[in-house]
Amino acid sequence: MGSIFYFVHILGAVSVGYYLLLPFVVSALMKLAAPAQEGSIAAVRTFNRVAQYGLIIQFISGGYIMSQGDYATSWMILVVVIFVAMLAIGGIMGKSLRLGIAGIQEKRDISAEKNKLRMFSIILAVLLLAILGIMVYPW
Repeated sequence: MGSIFYFVHILGAVSVGYYLLLPFVVSALMKLAAPAQEGSIAAVRTFNRVAQYGLIIQFISGGYIMSQGDYATSWMILVVVIFVAMLAIGGIMGKSLRLGIAGIQEKRDISAEKNKLRMFSIILAVLLLAILGIMVYPW
């Protein structure tokens, strides 16, 4: 049973890996014309949703793996806090993505949404790098 959870955990990690590429995708998105931005933002929105499902899979499978291991309480709390922060920021970013698509369709300026996307994508990438470091070097 444990090997199944490790496999599922690794699959979730692959889907969440998208957040490492997201700052580069968002910066390229800023340079596109409005019609291309709409399609690109829609794709980013879909991938964000997949990554959020991956985070939920990570949370569940990681919870099982943590229950089977001997980890420090401070390590477990830090991991949970970072996961919850990633889920929250991904959800908040989903709203900016939705508003960006609506703004393009209404032909209004979406620079505020683009700036939020840039900020959230960088925060998510940093949090993912932090949690990868914490996972590789538990205490």
